[in-house]
Amino acid sequence: MKTSQLKNIVIPLLDWYHNNSRELPWRENKDPYRIWISEIMLQQTRVEAVISYYERFMKRFPTVESLAVCEDEELFKLWEGLGYYTRARNLKKAAQVICTHFQGQFPSQFDQILALPGIGVYTAGAIASIAFEQARAAVDGNVLRVITRLTGDNRDITDAKFRDEITKVLEDSYPQSQRGDFTQSLMELGAVVCVPNGAPQCNRCPLSKFCDAYSNGTQLLYPVKKKKSARKMEQKTVLILSFQDKIALRKREGDGVLSGMWELPNQEGTLTRQQVYQWLAKKGVIVDTIKEPSNKKKQLKHIFTHIEWHMTYWIISCSTTGTDQNFVWVTDEQLEQDIALPTAFKKVYQAALQERCVREKI
Repeated sequence: MKTSQLKNIVIPLLDWYHNNSRELPWRENKDPYRIWISEIMLQQTRVEAVISYYERFMKRFPTVESLAVCEDEELFKLWEGLGYYTRARNLKKAAQVICTHFQGQFPSQFDQILALPGIGVYTAGAIASIAFEQARAAVDGNVLRVITRLTGDNRDITDAKFRDEITKVLEDSYPQSQRGDFTQSLMELGAVVCVPNGAPQCNRCPLSKFCDAYSNGTQLLYPVKKKKSARKMEQKTVLILSFQDKIALRKREGDGVLSGMWELPNQEGTLTRQQVYQWLAKKGVIVDTIKEPSNKKKQLKHIFTHIEWHMTYWIISCSTTGTDQNFVWVTDEQLEQDIALPTAFKKVYQAALQERCVREKI
């Protein structure tokens, strides 16, 4: 791939972007803090889903200083539903670094941005180019799709060396001005025209006359991507423990997925009714009733990046809270308003709420 192949796209792509770009809240100005928050939120999440989260987040944490001193529980509650809570943790860590080492001013140099917790090459490139007008590419899936179709390149886009090459060639092609707009124009084209699912909208594309895949009718052959390894499957038994008007939660231990987050009590594998009784007895919990869901959907599924959980659950009414000091008993109202429950466990909780409503009607 040569720089000359991409130089011709700069002017028509910028013209198209200036006339067709979406109005998004993080595009209102060039504030690096706002750009940073949006880029982290947009990782593996659709723009439409992010907007409301972004607006709530910026209202509560309008500055890097306010983010640096926030309580974790409040941060996680605002993040609830976006998933990947490590991203939220790293936002706070990075905000603290900015306040401590850069006097609250977002660093402008690419290497300094890249060194912040939770920021990789893509995000650093996006911030450096959009906020600071530097010739730094932000190469994500959208951009890879645009470039491989444009140039007819059939190399594997998961290959780090290939990504590095595209990044270098793109950066050599950057204009002398409007560099942030050029970065965003590539992202925008991949998001709304050169789309990932279904046929690209080539009749709307400002680059179709330069596009190798369009000329050859091979758009759907790109990008080439090595098949992912199968996800690891894990079976979980989740317990909805209720005592009076409260349910039991605990903090997830270890350093694995969802470490340190609130969770419903659960065990590996698929536990029988008798095994659930035995497990609770060891924790001093006396069971009044234990019920299976009546809606035939006892098994729920949640997909992480590399792991897939298959969850069965039991709805249990307790006459004691037991002796396990890790259990924290909260009301439904507290859970909804104050506590961030990861989506995997939220699915089970909501299923149990629905089950409760059904039984009350009966």
